[in-house]
Amino acid sequence: QVQLVESGGGLVQTGGSLTLSCAASGRSFSSVAMGWFRQAPGKEREFVGGIDWSGGNTYYSDSVKGRFTISRDNAKRMVYLQMNILKPEDTAVYYCAAGPRINYDFRRYDYWGQGTQVTVSS
Repeated sequence: QVQLVESGGGLVQTGGSLTLSCAASGRSFSSVAMGWFRQAPGKEREFVGGIDWSGGNTYYSDSVKGRFTISRDNAKRMVYLQMNILKPEDTAVYYCAAGPRINYDFRRYDYWGQGTQVTVSS
């Protein structure tokens, strides 16, 4: 089992940067893939990106590719989402999730954090 807690959200201006962190507990953390999702009001939960158990493979949605970077530190049980060149449309609650492999479908993940709000002002 894996418990997840996100942090690092906040208010940032367009073009700014923010780094989200996801702290994990549980013995199986180093063997699971991690995903970042976001959900804006009235919209479905959207895949942002994912990283495999080793950190050697990452995938991103087209909307964030080139601006966001996911990394993980298994020794510290941490996953990060570095967000650059933020846009107002990036405004959402951001969630980290753990699952057997990277998947665009949020229903394929077994464990979720509580989410952290990111607001990008124009």
